[in-house]
Amino acid sequence: MTSSDASGAVQATTGPRATGPRAQRADARRNVAAILDAATDCLARDPEVSIADIAAAAGVGRITLYGHFKNRAELIDAVMGRSIEHADAILGTVDPAGDPREQLARLAAASWQIVHQFRNILLAAHRELPVERIRGIHDPVLRRVQDLIECGQRTGAFRTDLPMQWLTTTTFSLMHAAAEDAAAGRLDPGDAPRLITATLLGAFTPPSAENTPPAPGGAAG
Repeated sequence: MTSSDASGAVQATTGPRATGPRAQRADARRNVAAILDAATDCLARDPEVSIADIAAAAGVGRITLYGHFKNRAELIDAVMGRSIEHADAILGTVDPAGDPREQLARLAAASWQIVHQFRNILLAAHRELPVERIRGIHDPVLRRVQDLIECGQRTGAFRTDLPMQWLTTTTFSLMHAAAEDAAAGRLDPGDAPRLITATLLGAFTPPSAENTPPAPGGAAG
């Protein structure tokens, strides 16, 4: 923009400073990203890290942090959601070709690396969030598990006498149990992929006629 003074000389004037709603929204997005980055790093190191420490790591004040996340549970929920998005993107690169049992081994190995990396975030989530919410956040990843189980059931590689949803729950629960055991020192993280895969294959493999368990309450022969 230009303006003229009393002598008619043309003077350059600066445009308006970016202080409107658009700039404020950009600042808010930067703050949220910084808070989530800091919370992810801090919680990965210490699931009991304080909100004050997270705010300090993000370079914002506690008031600013609470302006975006009203409490610790809401912040951890957001961190978990972003971590699952990251995990889903990684699992999307796992080769889906071949025998479903081989796919299961690859998916289990890749999933364990992610679970182990974010195990402390998961511990923090279990302390702050309902179990149903944690399961719900995992839905994108669990859909990949369900797709694999359905493929295995169609081809006869996986059992069909148990519901697909139950086999999915078995996978979810086993992964989280392995994370808890690794955090407590009861499981060598390096052994986890092999143990998880062997356990899931044992659970998913169709039973033969001679080792099919009897129905509950069945009469003895």
